[in-house]
Amino acid sequence: MDRERILVVDDETLNLFIIKEFLADEPAELELFSDPLAAWERLNMPDSAFSLLIIDRMMPGLDGLELLRRLKHDPRYSNIPVIMQTAASSPEQVAEGLQAGAYYYLTKPYEPEALLSIVRAALEEKRYRLSELPAPQALAKDLVCRLEYRFSTLDDINKLVPVLVAMCSQPDLVAPGLADLMLNAIEHGNLGISYQEKSRLKLSGSWESEITRRLRLPEFTGRFAMITVERDGARLVFTIRDQGEGFDWAKYLNFDPDRAFDPNGRGIAMAKMLSFQTLEYRGRGNEVVASVTLSA
Repeated sequence: MDRERILVVDDETLNLFIIKEFLADEPAELELFSDPLAAWERLNMPDSAFSLLIIDRMMPGLDGLELLRRLKHDPRYSNIPVIMQTAASSPEQVAEGLQAGAYYYLTKPYEPEALLSIVRAALEEKRYRLSELPAPQALAKDLVCRLEYRFSTLDDINKLVPVLVAMCSQPDLVAPGLADLMLNAIEHGNLGISYQEKSRLKLSGSWESEITRRLRLPEFTGRFAMITVERDGARLVFTIRDQGEGFDWAKYLNFDPDRAFDPNGRGIAMAKMLSFQTLEYRGRGNEVVASVTLSA
């Protein structure tokens, strides 16, 4: 695997040393900052192509929450997963961090295995959140009335998402949310991977291999999901349907502090908050409709 670039921000030098030691054997290149303002300046340099950010919550000058908000409201960084490490772990504080855009939470002090598993899970998921996208001009989006595609594998999603978001005014914002909804249709819908199973698979690094294994099982080989995109006036509407039994979708529409320390469970809420103007599950949960507004 190519070396990933990780930016780490913590005003305590000892904490930076600990993180460096914990990740010493990982195929990653770390850049460490004790000054959050200097880290922000680094992110604004031309070669700041980081795969992951690890930031402390409580820092002088520019605290972690404000840094996180800056990142998530900047299209250049909105797709980068952020691990927030903090001693502030009350339900209210966790909810505040999740609302600001933290994808992963670690409470200090933590064991090396906890950091390693979350870093690996974040980087694995990043590979399916597609940062290199074609420009919106890649398709004649004004001519599109309705498109429909069938998909059943992770590779299908990697191929389809850039094509579909190229029709959007802000493809970089829509891509991660659309990828998450399509992944849910395959893993939770068609392949029946439960929330708890995905947590275990993410932490063990075997999520992708389990999806590949299940796709080969006789009970799943014929299953597929459908995605349609339709132009509805000034909106693009995406509809995704899978062949699964559905799920209790209501509790995933908003952030839940009780799931803050899990390596999964935030994709739908993030998609609703950052990627789409509307997001609605229908029926038993095997159909989701999301829309984006097209610019004039």
